[in-house]
Amino acid sequence: MHLFLHIFRKDEDGAVTVDWVVIVAGVVVLSVAAFGLFEDEAVSLATTTGNVIVNSAN
Repeated sequence: MHLFLHIFRKDEDGAVTVDWVVIVAGVVVLSVAAFGLFEDEAVSLATTTGNVIVNSAN
């Protein structure tokens, strides 16, 4: 049992995968938070741009 625990503790296979999962999860959370902060401004800008295009076509 001692040998198994020693080998298990030294085995790092899969550790990189866990690192990438944590990094990607952090990026997703930050992206959602940033979108939440800028959502109203983006919608307002898109609406204003659309109105300018429609008015300039008339």
